[in-house]
Amino acid sequence: MASLPSVAVTGVTQKLDLEYRKFSQHYSISTDKNTNISYQRSYTSKPSEKNIDPKSLDYREALSILKESSVVESAVYVPILQECIDNYSVSEAQMIHTHVIKTGCHEDMFLMTFLINVYTKCGAMDFARGVFDKLSKKNVVTWTALITGYVRNSEPELAIRVFLELLESGAYPTNYTLGAVVSACSSLYLVGMGKQIHGYIVKYNIESDTSTGNAICSLYSKCRRFDLAVKAFRRIPEKNVISWTTMISACGDNGDAMLGLKIFVEMLLDGVEPNEFTLTSVLSLCCVMQALEFGEQVHSLSIKFGCVSNLPVKNSIMYLYLRSGKTDEAQKLFSAMETISLVTWNAMIAGYAQMMENEKNVLKAQHSGTDALNIFLKLNRSSLKPDLFTFSSILTVCSSLVAIEQGEQIHAQTIKTGFLSDIVVGSALVNMYNKCGSIEKATRAFVEMPTRTLISWTSMITGYAQHGRSAQALQLFEDMRLAGERPNKITFVGVFSACSHAGMVDQAMRYFKMMKKEYRIKPVVDHFACLVDMFVRLGRLQDAFDFIEKMEFEPNEFIWSILIAGCRSHGNMDLGFYAAERLLELKPKDFETYVLLLSMYLSAGRWKDVSKVRKLMKDENLGKVTDWSSISIKDKVHSFRPDDRSQSHSTEIYKLLDNLLDKAKSLGYASLKSLEMADEEETDKTFSSAIHHSEKLAVAFGLLNMTSGASVRVLKSSSMCRDCHSLIMYISVLTGREIVIRDSKRLHQFNNGHCSCGDFGSLL
Repeated sequence: MASLPSVAVTGVTQKLDLEYRKFSQHYSISTDKNTNISYQRSYTSKPSEKNIDPKSLDYREALSILKESSVVESAVYVPILQECIDNYSVSEAQMIHTHVIKTGCHEDMFLMTFLINVYTKCGAMDFARGVFDKLSKKNVVTWTALITGYVRNSEPELAIRVFLELLESGAYPTNYTLGAVVSACSSLYLVGMGKQIHGYIVKYNIESDTSTGNAICSLYSKCRRFDLAVKAFRRIPEKNVISWTTMISACGDNGDAMLGLKIFVEMLLDGVEPNEFTLTSVLSLCCVMQALEFGEQVHSLSIKFGCVSNLPVKNSIMYLYLRSGKTDEAQKLFSAMETISLVTWNAMIAGYAQMMENEKNVLKAQHSGTDALNIFLKLNRSSLKPDLFTFSSILTVCSSLVAIEQGEQIHAQTIKTGFLSDIVVGSALVNMYNKCGSIEKATRAFVEMPTRTLISWTSMITGYAQHGRSAQALQLFEDMRLAGERPNKITFVGVFSACSHAGMVDQAMRYFKMMKKEYRIKPVVDHFACLVDMFVRLGRLQDAFDFIEKMEFEPNEFIWSILIAGCRSHGNMDLGFYAAERLLELKPKDFETYVLLLSMYLSAGRWKDVSKVRKLMKDENLGKVTDWSSISIKDKVHSFRPDDRSQSHSTEIYKLLDNLLDKAKSLGYASLKSLEMADEEETDKTFSSAIHHSEKLAVAFGLLNMTSGASVRVLKSSSMCRDCHSLIMYISVLTGREIVIRDSKRLHQFNNGHCSCGDFGSLL
């Protein structure tokens, strides 16, 4: 064990104490005098009545000898105390401690240090500190045992206090001591103090110790000083598997997955065999990068190194396959498990939930969500019970599917199991009700949260804005500020969206100034999109354009699309054509953007521009937009395409639609033609009736199959057209139903002939 040179430590003590005092201002540290150290030495013996070989004794024999003997060799206590560690028995350790004092062996420093180690490993830090304080002499091993014990028992602030006492006593720390203190700094994110100790380590040339280097690397990673973590890692001369694993994990924690995979390759080339922790970290990086081929090779390595049966490794492989769309491979692993832990269930559900977010094909995304719900049902039928991770994942799935019935059942289950009080579950519940178009239930869930985070405040503000409750959104924003919560850029997107819905120009400009001046938040494209949308809704197209011109960065296709939709609706075609030219320069990838442009050019009879747009679509290899809708009823999801007659109820669906159409016309509804894409030569197919678009079929199906008065909720893959938006407003009047449709752009909540989008659908 390498000790530091015998030099004055006063300066170091002062520096470290200064850092500690800074730290103690932010943490309430107990001053009560309340780990793992092992080393070899020759036992100090006392006169014994019997010649005892401690190695030959079992626990019961040793205890028997202790009861019979008033004087024993100190070596006899070691195997008995080891049994206390193995049994995690503080009471037995206390009994032996009493006998140690009785026989006078408490003067043996090795034995008392070992006793401190026993207490720390049994979690009895008060007893460990008591033994330490009564020692007449202390060496660096004794100090280190106590420091390490505090670190192991999650009391890092006390570990630092003992370290400062060590320095003040004139003792010199070893590399083991400093490694433990660095770990304490890491737990408390004390990068300043950690750097002081790192300097101490470098100064006395003990940086070459592998475990110390690992601790320093971990410290900088946790404190988000990734550059220093990489440097510390590179300076470790003899890296072990812990060194490599620490650095790979640090890459993941600090958002550099590519470097993590490169370091893993370096590790293999260096001849170091990975363990299960290494492989789990690497597979996590593969998930982040969607590096399926690399992950498959890691899967092969896990088989080679005998780690494939390790549960975290198997779960990570399964999760990677799910995120990469390889559901068959994931299911094979899942089905092959003899016993399935809750972690595995959660990995499957979270994997399917992540597939939904990543999948561009909405129909495939829906299938993933349905699979997640089915797995959740199977989990409920098993002997295991869901935890907060399960609930947060499955509520996200319900949000994406607009599956409020299932969401309500899960809500009831969280109440029954006591997980509703968890802030993550509570926030997921608020988000689910918001996305399913039930602002009242979202409000109730928000109000019932015992504590709120920035995420829950922001989710509720955004929910109010999406549902056209602008006044409530802005009031909640002010309540949030009064509660001392600092808004972020996403919060302000919700605020500007609320102002946009209500046409509150002055308030929006005031909040825009507040965001920049008071909260030092630099505006992003989403902020400008909301404000441009506000001017467009009011018909102030020139103001919208002037606002775009003042942006500090180039507007994206979404902003130009908002302006074009407004110009088309309000009749300012010159500005609309200019915006269209700017939009085409960006070569957008969204099919619906081209539909908007074609609609405008076709309405104006600008055939050259029509041909230009069609050519761009072919160059970008864009297919037809997929019009697809779904509705969830009684744990089953029903899907519809335009003119879909595959449903067993199709005759009733079409009959109901025709009936509603006739009644709507009597109230003033006029059918609008909808643009549908066709080849250039098929001009007769450019416009067609939108009467059988998918969302209309889904709404009719819901009206036929849901209980009287129940809200109808539909998920749609693309934006609603003007005709569908108009007809469904009339249907909400005729049926007295709330109809919620979440399309690819926004939420539409229809009630008594009005839509929560502020009738923005008329601009489509």
